[in-house]
Amino acid sequence: MRIISEKPFRDFWEKHPAAESSLKIWIQRVRAAVWDDFSYVRKTFNHADIYKCCVIFDVGGNKYRVIAKIKYEWKIVYIRCVLTHVEYDQDKWQSDCEE
Repeated sequence: MRIISEKPFRDFWEKHPAAESSLKIWIQRVRAAVWDDFSYVRKTFNHADIYKCCVIFDVGGNKYRVIAKIKYEWKIVYIRCVLTHVEYDQDKWQSDCEE
């Protein structure tokens, strides 16, 4: 899969250095994956969930969340935001998941 864009990851781990290794592992796993639909995502990340048009990934032992939109036909993962669990619980990211 192709990730668009990795800048949110770099910005996030600059603020939260402890997240860098977990996020880099996530990036590697996504790049190596070939997803045709959400069932394939769940085979790679069994804790991934869907919220409207977004996929939510638990990263770093449930400490961080990656919110993405996936275009399966193009094999592209659009990163919408990277959040701490506390930021995720504030639900400010949800408006970006409207169609």
